[in-house]
Amino acid sequence: MAQERLGYALGGLHHVQLAIPPGAEDRCREFWAGVLGMTELEKPPVLAARGGCWFRGSGLEVHLAVEEDFRPSRKAHPGILVTSIQALAKRLEDNGVGVTWDGNFPGHNRFYAFDKLGNRLEFLEPVRDC
Repeated sequence: MAQERLGYALGGLHHVQLAIPPGAEDRCREFWAGVLGMTELEKPPVLAARGGCWFRGSGLEVHLAVEEDFRPSRKAHPGILVTSIQALAKRLEDNGVGVTWDGNFPGHNRFYAFDKLGNRLEFLEPVRDC
């Protein structure tokens, strides 16, 4: 691997960070913990003073950071791997979150949704060969 020849290696993704407006933490909790079932993490005190919140679930960590001039990310997005994508889509729809299916990614079932603040999210499940 080229990185190893350079004396380092990129080893994985620690977290994804999305922006939120000031005071939106409770709306984030409703979506990330309430709808998606992730666990809220305690932020270190120096970072907690900045606002925002962090969530973890099944190998995924999402950090939601306050941005004064917030605008939702309509194109850039995390691609989140899931199992039982149909069940997740139903859970989102049952909670008033629209789901847009997209069959244009070979080898995966996938859809897009937006969190309660308008940030774009992509959910993917690899298609298993029979």
